[in-house]
Amino acid sequence: MAKSLTKAMPQEIEVWFVIPAIRRELAKAFIAKGKSQKQSADLLGISEAAISQYLSDKRGNELQFDTEEKKKIVNAADKILAGEHIMQEMHRLIVSLRAADSVCKMHKKMDKGLPHDCKICLEG
Repeated sequence: MAKSLTKAMPQEIEVWFVIPAIRRELAKAFIAKGKSQKQSADLLGISEAAISQYLSDKRGNELQFDTEEKKKIVNAADKILAGEHIMQEMHRLIVSLRAADSVCKMHKKMDKGLPHDCKICLEG
């Protein structure tokens, strides 16, 4: 999927890169906290095969989060394991990470037409 697009809307970046990368990090966090691949898949509402691909970086690996961004995701994993609804945490993460440096870099990589000082995601 790492091809350059003529025009990549911020929402497309979220669907193609941010959500899969968040799922990857949540899957890793669940496994690190003692959940099985099946339990992790059930929590995320995806297949065990998808979990396996996330864990082996075969899926959702185009976008890499920095340490602070990963901390937010691990915190969300803790909340999900404590009973918070996955949709609420996913939404919170997407909004929180929308203007993250890693997401902006991915957007600029995918859409070469964006200005260097782009602030599109910060304006919403």
